[in-house]
Amino acid sequence: MADNRKAFNRWWVVAGAMLVQVALGAIYAWSAFTGALSDPDGVYGFSASQTAWVFSAGLATFAATMILAGKLQERVGPTTVALAGGVTLGLGYILGGIFGSSFWAQLLFIGILGGAGVGLAYVVPIAVGVRWFPDKKGLITGLAVAGFGFGAVIWVKLAGSWFGGLLNTLSILGLPGVQSVFIVYGIAFFALVVLGSLTLVNPPEDYAPEGWAPSETLSASANGGVDYAPREMLRSPQFYILWTVFVCSALAGLMVIYCIKLFGIDILNGRGVAELGAITGTAMAWYAIFNGLGRVLWGGLSDHLGRKNAVVLMTASQGLVMLLIYHGFIYLGAEYGFVLAAALIGFNFGGNFALFPAATADLFGNRNVGANYGWLFTAYGVAGIVGPQLAGVFKDAAAGTNDPGIWMTPFIVAGAACLAGSLLMALMPQGPARVGQPAGGVATVKLVTTAG
Repeated sequence: MADNRKAFNRWWVVAGAMLVQVALGAIYAWSAFTGALSDPDGVYGFSASQTAWVFSAGLATFAATMILAGKLQERVGPTTVALAGGVTLGLGYILGGIFGSSFWAQLLFIGILGGAGVGLAYVVPIAVGVRWFPDKKGLITGLAVAGFGFGAVIWVKLAGSWFGGLLNTLSILGLPGVQSVFIVYGIAFFALVVLGSLTLVNPPEDYAPEGWAPSETLSASANGGVDYAPREMLRSPQFYILWTVFVCSALAGLMVIYCIKLFGIDILNGRGVAELGAITGTAMAWYAIFNGLGRVLWGGLSDHLGRKNAVVLMTASQGLVMLLIYHGFIYLGAEYGFVLAAALIGFNFGGNFALFPAATADLFGNRNVGANYGWLFTAYGVAGIVGPQLAGVFKDAAAGTNDPGIWMTPFIVAGAACLAGSLLMALMPQGPARVGQPAGGVATVKLVTTAG
């Protein structure tokens, strides 16, 4: 087995990872459905808060399930866990299509069951990729999760405009467009994850890329010399600092994913339905495209700047964009400023998913990165509740009006959170290290500052 794996071309892992992530990016396509779901004259009549809760439940379940997935892949192997994620995600959407006429059914099947499927499969490409590419952790983590952002483009455009828009043209078993799309998407998600999971195998224990030597300027854990178990990582102050920064950075992007269509309808008030649909659909697509690009480019940049510096720069950039979106970008010309702001927010938000798993591997080692990142990813679950609810509460408080001024406060709060996260990251000591651990014993954590 070891000899076969040494002959295995490690770039197949990246290809399989991207296929899996294309399917998982469905969770970011939720805004494509919010207009139809919250239309007071439509089939569903959900409130803005209810549509936000389906999305938030998916994000929170996604994050919580990753802890289990990180543990399971060490026991049963990454391929099995990814397959389980594909089955769960596909089943959730198919059931959501068949039975999802009510808010509670969509919360259960799309939010909770679908979110659990995403959580099971998501960490597998990251953990496997880091083991195959210890020499390119930032870049390869970005590539491994880039499909997530690009996948959202596919699912948004298929639902809204490609082939006439599946929401407008599709009817399965006499079901409305939203539920019919759920069924088709569930089948597609299952097929993509199953196919991609076949390449997601771990390298042999002694694997190292040919000609690669760990840099002496990195911390011991980044070199693979120290590997924290989750219980040891959870004793480190760096974990809690990184967790808090992740919450601050992610809530802005998740808020915009939820509200981008609703915000666009208000800020572009006065345009026809077709024009509004075209502009908001374009903004959603560019958000998703730049989300995918941000994962790759921020990850690659961090290999040169250092993970800490890259996180500081990314969160500061996101904070400035959020503060400027209402009184800055929009007045460049409403539709153009709207699309530009969406693209920049997506670009910075995408960086989270390359930088934070790579930082986890740097600080706490490569071996347990699946389980360790699962714990860190609970920050995303918290952000997934706070961000969308922040927008939903202010929208509902406007009592059905289209006053764009209601969006100022949530954008300011999210921007301030990003800037606070940037400052906190700048102050974080780099690289905890374990010293004096007896064989098989529990580590004692000592803080050190390393170069880079």
